[in-house]
Amino acid sequence: MAEVKIQAESRTEFGKGAARRIRRDNKVPAVLYGHGSDPVHITLPGHDTMLALKTANALLLIEVEGGESHLALPKQVQRDPLKGFIEHVDLVIVKRGEKVQVEVAVHLEGEAVSDALVVTEHAAILVEAEATHIPTQIVVSIEGLEIGAQIHASDLTLPTGSTLAIEPDTLIVNVTAQPTAEQVDAEMNEAEAQAGVEKDEPAAEPVAAAAE
Repeated sequence: MAEVKIQAESRTEFGKGAARRIRRDNKVPAVLYGHGSDPVHITLPGHDTMLALKTANALLLIEVEGGESHLALPKQVQRDPLKGFIEHVDLVIVKRGEKVQVEVAVHLEGEAVSDALVVTEHAAILVEAEATHIPTQIVVSIEGLEIGAQIHASDLTLPTGSTLAIEPDTLIVNVTAQPTAEQVDAEMNEAEAQAGVEKDEPAAEPVAAAAE
């Protein structure tokens, strides 16, 4: 994974008011921590940070004004729940050659047999990899899988240098038969009943008056 270089500024103002002022300038308040060092409070450029964090487990080279630089991974990204802009970023410092544990997305390729329903039990799995060689995804082939087939963590082919950090028997993909329309209706009715949803009775059709 290529490093993304981001220029950062030191931050000396804290609190909600200071954070709002930073965001008004299209910047993002952030903190760097790890390896026993004191937290480093910084401000990141908003647009560059947004682009960098579109990639999961982005490896960032944070260059702080004054010449100090840190290699870091995003630990927690807080976003505005309505507008989606980045409100704050926690970054964990890593070293070259260091092993880290990260969640990596599972990507399915191919198609199972017809009438099969492919259920992804885990959309991402925890792996251990060198900080500068974190895989972007774990590719899983489901081509031609029959109903009843299962793929466990131990069945995955991991990129060179990566190892599982979860139990090998963890179920990743489960191939089942597609439910019939009757089964879907029954499940919906059961769910509505449990939720206390009452269905309206169909209106009775008017009875025509008898001819005199």
